[in-house]
Amino acid sequence: MNTSAADVVLLHGVGLDHTMWHRVAPELVAAGHRVHAPDLLGHGTAPDAAPGTALADLAAPVAGLIAEADTPVHLVGFSLGALVASRVALDHPARVASLTLVSGVANRSETERRAVAARLEAAHRDLAGAFDAAVDRWFSPRWRNAEPDLAAAIHDVLRANRPTSYLACYTVFTAADAELWPELPRMVPPVLAITGEDDPGSTPRMAAAVADRVPRGRWATVPGARHLLPLERPDAVVAAVLAQIRGLPLDLPGAMVP
Repeated sequence: MNTSAADVVLLHGVGLDHTMWHRVAPELVAAGHRVHAPDLLGHGTAPDAAPGTALADLAAPVAGLIAEADTPVHLVGFSLGALVASRVALDHPARVASLTLVSGVANRSETERRAVAARLEAAHRDLAGAFDAAVDRWFSPRWRNAEPDLAAAIHDVLRANRPTSYLACYTVFTAADAELWPELPRMVPPVLAITGEDDPGSTPRMAAAVADRVPRGRWATVPGARHLLPLERPDAVVAAVLAQIRGLPLDLPGAMVP
């Protein structure tokens, strides 16, 4: 199968926008792919997300986008985007050629569920403080010292969020893994779940669980990395996406592949 001009759709995480893919998208274009990186509902230039927004609401514009492609697309989702991508792939399997889930969440334990609910409650009380905490959680001290401008840029993107939209989308993020988990056994496209070894919220256990739950799944972890893999380890993310597109064995730089 000729995949040289396949469409790739990149979906960002909660509170971020399409700009988080600036270290991944050019490499995929250079590899011969048409790349689309839309802003999810409630983010960037997309329309607001109202209170009560559901995962299906976030998925609907993406489904509309892939319906316009000439051939099935390769979906890549990061964090919240991984949940949205999974919803799209489950609902429109004929339009999705492969699924790469980057720093995704799945089947949270009760402890993990309480932790993310506490972060949502904290955001309702003090949104600016929640953004500060997110940057501290995502950037190790060494990485932040090495790239202070990048950490500041991510902080600026978070602070630019519309509060009502952010809280609505974070509410989806807290619960959507439970919605998707019972449906994963009927996933049609091949799935690759990749996460950072040191990511406390999107853990290697979750990546392994997803790979085991879907009919055609595999997973990998990136040693020493936290949550923002497309920025911290874009080389591993690009290699993962290309392996999915091309149906090749995983050979990810510096990653652990079971």
